[in-house]
Amino acid sequence: MSKGVKAPKLEKEKGKSLMVLGTGSGVGKSLIVTGLLRIFSDMGIDAAPFKAQNMALNCFITRGGGEIGRAQALQAEAARVEATTDMNPILLKATGDAGCQVIAEGRSVGNMTAREYYAFGPDAWRIVTSSYRRLAEKHELVVMEGAGSPSEINLMDKDIVNMRMAKHAGAPALLVGDIEKGGVFASLYGTVVFQGEDSSLIRGYIINKFRGDMDILAPGLEMLSRKTGMPCLGVLPYMRHFLSEEDSLSLHLSGTSLSGGRALRIVVVRNHFISNFTDFEPMALEPDVEVVYSLRPKEIEGADLIIIPGSKNTSRDLLLLRQSGVERSIKEAVRKGVPLIGMCGGFQMLGHAIKDPFGIESEMKEIKGMGLLDVETVLEDPKVTTQVEAFEVGQIEAFETGQMEKLSGYEVHMGRSTGDISIFKLKRLATGEAVLDGSRKAGVWGTYIHGLFDNDAFRGRLLNGLRVRAGLPERKPVNNGAIREKSINAMADAIRENLNMGYIEDLLK
Repeated sequence: MSKGVKAPKLEKEKGKSLMVLGTGSGVGKSLIVTGLLRIFSDMGIDAAPFKAQNMALNCFITRGGGEIGRAQALQAEAARVEATTDMNPILLKATGDAGCQVIAEGRSVGNMTAREYYAFGPDAWRIVTSSYRRLAEKHELVVMEGAGSPSEINLMDKDIVNMRMAKHAGAPALLVGDIEKGGVFASLYGTVVFQGEDSSLIRGYIINKFRGDMDILAPGLEMLSRKTGMPCLGVLPYMRHFLSEEDSLSLHLSGTSLSGGRALRIVVVRNHFISNFTDFEPMALEPDVEVVYSLRPKEIEGADLIIIPGSKNTSRDLLLLRQSGVERSIKEAVRKGVPLIGMCGGFQMLGHAIKDPFGIESEMKEIKGMGLLDVETVLEDPKVTTQVEAFEVGQIEAFETGQMEKLSGYEVHMGRSTGDISIFKLKRLATGEAVLDGSRKAGVWGTYIHGLFDNDAFRGRLLNGLRVRAGLPERKPVNNGAIREKSINAMADAIRENLNMGYIEDLLK
């Protein structure tokens, strides 16, 4: 690591931009971009995030009703700018048999197989370059994030998010490797070598998630710098953070418990096509709550609360739960009095039927639901994508006492559910439409509102209802927004302390 090294300029520049690439998925690109954007914002620079193409089942809905990756919304928050669809113009959401749902400029353009999507490539490239141009015209600096590895040699000619985008923008690139995965030196070196002449765009590399002895690591850094001809810009330590992860690769046992005390145990049913599991992160921040993602009958039946989350293929996931016996365990837990919540696709599963007459998710035209709520769902276009304001109008039995404060959240779903819809009154901000949402029956309820548990007071009342049932003392909810802000700043501080920010700033001159 050479803090005094000066960054050479690129021969061509098309405005201020910076690219963060990775040796693979999950190496920490998203969070490093998040930290960099907070640093640039603190410096008074009007910066914005950009990821040309994202593949993720965690999404965010913009003010205008457009759908983007959750990571880009977090990055916009770090930059202190409003999230827009230009920040993630192409979003791919895996659906199983139907391939991927393709979201272009915030709107679904249908499901595509891999072959169909690559045929769509020229259109996708026009979309992403137009979005980049609008961002570059509006902001002083665009910090771009790659996807996966830029050196997937069978896909490099189809790439629209990594090196091709860096070349289009004239952006210097930083390459991130995750030492936690093992083989970090080979991964970094191989990524550079496979780029050939384009490797000149990579101006330095970063080691992420380091826990060891720097004296032992140093010889490897020196050798890699000699072989690649580029400096190590720093080594970031392994950090525990409370920021949204991009995909289900990160799902793990989460939450903490009070020392010596019993924790509330919330079991989230781990659907195969689980989506928007960031809904439950605020629960895991509570000091006496443990959130577990599981399909084990013993854990489900022993929970204080069961949640069936969203799914990108609701009918298929319901069928898998039925065939594996998990549905039987869920019903047995409900029979014993364990409260159950269904979120979005999970809400649809709790009704009497899910109908798919147009083959939106699969070839199954109709599948019987769990029958725990008096609703049924028809999957149909257009997709509902909107931020919402909500008021609770019906008491949710066994959880809390029906209050009338304004709640915030968002909807993103294909299905329309009818029947006993009676919990929330919604205002859809994208259209101004007023609708009812949610259904309840004894200790079971469901809703389409994502982000509901981000509302501290609502989450606090729900958890206190569970605590009372479990014979535990009530607690004041943590401030979810303050914890997220603290984590963003901690990431920025780690970058300031451990990376050669002077070199990075020189790249932008």
